[in-house]
Amino acid sequence: RSDLSLDSCRIIDLPRIPDNRGSLTFVEGRRQVPFDMRRIYYLYDVPGDSERGAHAHRNLHQVIIAMSGSFDVILDDGRQKREWHLDRPFYGLYICPLIWRVLKKFSPGAVCLILASDLYDENDYFRDYDEYLLSVPR
Repeated sequence: RSDLSLDSCRIIDLPRIPDNRGSLTFVEGRRQVPFDMRRIYYLYDVPGDSERGAHAHRNLHQVIIAMSGSFDVILDDGRQKREWHLDRPFYGLYICPLIWRVLKKFSPGAVCLILASDLYDENDYFRDYDEYLLSVPR
């Protein structure tokens, strides 16, 4: 489907409320992110030379946020690849279904927050890249 391509993936500006006591950012489903959130999880203590992700989802929508530190996200729709460097907690990278993702180059102390449109379902994953390529429109 044409709506499930890298062109649908984008940076979302999240609200930022600065204050002399610190800043506040909030995320509300169907307002800042284009789906209702059903699961939230985070990655931390990732060694800088490690990679996370290396999978795609059949139906899941996600937003990835660098809560602290930085890391790179490489997205692949089977035709092209794009790379984003995330390093601000008020930017979220929206990822639609059927996009292969790899997260790498984690800085020391990086925390990666993921907002997901549904509960964990192993059947929603493509974990083998060749199988993924056979399933995406080309």
